[in-house]
Amino acid sequence: MNPVSRILILAIETETDVVAARQRARRIAELCGFSAQDQTKIATAVSELARNIYNYARRGKVEFFLDAEALPQSLVVRLDDNGPGIANLDLVLSGRYQSATGMGLGLVGARRLMDGFSIEAQPGHGTHVVLRKQLPPAALLDARRIADIGAALAGTPAELPLAEVQQQNRELLATLAELKLRQDELMQITRELEDTNRGVVALYAELDEKAETLRRADEAKTRFLSNMSHEFRTPLSSIRALAKLLIEHVDGDLNEEQEKQVRFILKGAESLGELVNDLLDLAKIEAGKVDLRLAPFSVEELFSALRGMMRPLLVSEGVRLVFETPQGVTSMYTDEAKLSQILRNFISNALKFTEAGEVVVSAVADGGMVRFAVRDTGLGIAPEHQELIFEEFGQVENRLQGRVKGTGLGLPLCRRLAGLLKGRVELESTLGQGSTFAVVLPVVYPDKEAAQPAAPHHEPTISP
Repeated sequence: MNPVSRILILAIETETDVVAARQRARRIAELCGFSAQDQTKIATAVSELARNIYNYARRGKVEFFLDAEALPQSLVVRLDDNGPGIANLDLVLSGRYQSATGMGLGLVGARRLMDGFSIEAQPGHGTHVVLRKQLPPAALLDARRIADIGAALAGTPAELPLAEVQQQNRELLATLAELKLRQDELMQITRELEDTNRGVVALYAELDEKAETLRRADEAKTRFLSNMSHEFRTPLSSIRALAKLLIEHVDGDLNEEQEKQVRFILKGAESLGELVNDLLDLAKIEAGKVDLRLAPFSVEELFSALRGMMRPLLVSEGVRLVFETPQGVTSMYTDEAKLSQILRNFISNALKFTEAGEVVVSAVADGGMVRFAVRDTGLGIAPEHQELIFEEFGQVENRLQGRVKGTGLGLPLCRRLAGLLKGRVELESTLGQGSTFAVVLPVVYPDKEAAQPAAPHHEPTISP
């Protein structure tokens, strides 16, 4: 250590010297511009170590320096004795040592109170401690100020034990008052936390109640949809059958207007039947009562069947329905009927909303997945409406609305069915240019081993 200026040196030989060391330490700290709290910290650290000198070495000294070359400037205190040293220094510094004459926490406490702490204590060679405390930013000291500090200390009476005890009492009272304030603040925070916890518990209880209410409402909705669908299917089947009998002239001929009206009845009954079937499918999915019929099948044969089913829906000569050759996949293992239902919905929508151009159906393998896509050159869907159409009964207004009708249930049902098949539905669309609806499914349904497959007639394969 190379201190620039020594401020004071004190001998420690009596208990009065210990008190004086504390008093001088506080006074020096005050003259150096330290706050009242830091003055107490410095005085306490010096007092503890000075008492150690008196208790264990009987005599020693305390020196105060100002290190003006350090950045920032620092008050340095060096305490030396020629006593027995400390044999178990590491244990003492760890805070686990308890001496016969005290708690053995003087060194530990002093280290915590100061910014810098170093010690040399070899058994039989005394103890040497250096403490360092950085000066406050506004307390830059020069040679003149250091001289003033020395003069002020010279005018201080050497022995003021009573005054020092009184000062310690004031510090103790201030510390107790501060502790009481902190305790009150802690109690207030504790009460606020308790209130918050009670509020959170009440909120969770309310959320649980709301969740239970929603669950019951959802169950009631599912039961209603299921019951309503079943109740509607029989009369709708009768209406369709009677309308077909009339159109086929089984009970006699109809005039042109009568036949036109009967066809309207048949078309309405068929549309309502589609709605009922979609509602029933949704109700089954929500109730978890959908059975998957897993079996291997040929993708080419699936496309062939779809081609035959969907061609009658072509009402405009300006629209072509194209099925491309599947790429990279020949057969799959999943529920063919549900995949077919998804694709029929995509194709039906594409044909409804495409006035000219083409509707292209494709299948492309990518790793263990197959992407079935239906691309059209129809109206397209604006970005802000692309999520709406996957909501139940969600429909987007367009100029073909009066000519083509939908239930608003087909796409939500497709998304649910794709989820059941461990896949997903994708949409790419540009308003005025067309849309591409796709379903991405695994080539082999992941739970194949757990299922009871039908007798295979095709092994699931991906073309090289």
